[in-house]
Amino acid sequence: MSISKENNQLGEVTIPENIKITKDGNIIIVEGKNGKIKKDFTKIPIRLVFEENKIMIHPPGQRRKDLALINTVKSILSSMIKGVETGFTYKLKIIFSHFPISVKVKDKKVIVENYFGERSSRISKIVGDTQVVINGEDVVVKGPSLEDVSQTATNIEASTKIKNKDQRVFLDGVYLYAKEDGL
Repeated sequence: MSISKENNQLGEVTIPENIKITKDGNIIIVEGKNGKIKKDFTKIPIRLVFEENKIMIHPPGQRRKDLALINTVKSILSSMIKGVETGFTYKLKIIFSHFPISVKVKDKKVIVENYFGERSSRISKIVGDTQVVINGEDVVVKGPSLEDVSQTATNIEASTKIKNKDQRVFLDGVYLYAKEDGL
C-alpha cells in the first residue's frame, strides 16, 4: 500500500488476471473459478477507482478514522479475491460424553439432535452459498465467502452453547478447531 500526503492518502489492491471485478453503483461483484461474491459498500464512505488491474481506494478525508477505512476496505476486497480463487474451509468437531449427538444437514439448515438428551432439535442456519459436509465426528464448512463461512460455523457452534451448567464439566457441543484456505 502506497500512502503519501501528495497522493491524497490512497490505497490499492491488485487484481489477479483470472479474476473479474465489476462495479454496479456501490456494489462490488468479484467472480472467479469458485463462484461469485457480492458486497455492498454503501455504508462505507470511500471512493473506489478502477485502473487497469488495480483498485484505488480513496478515503473521504485525512483524519485517522478516514485513513483506517483504507485498510478495512483493502482487507475486505483481498478476502473476496482470495475466496473466489481458493475459498475458505472451517472445521468443527462434534464432542459428547453424556448423550451421543447426531448432526444432519437438511436444506439450508444444520440440525443437531439428542443434545444432552433433549427431545427438540437445535437448528442453525447455513448462510449464503456455503456447503456443510459431515464426516464422522467432523463438520466441514466451506465456501468462497469468508463472511458466510465464518457466520455459518459460528451459528453451528452457538446452537450448542451450554446454559445453566458448568462449562468445564459439560463439554458436549460442536466446536471450531481449524481454519484453512482452499476448498
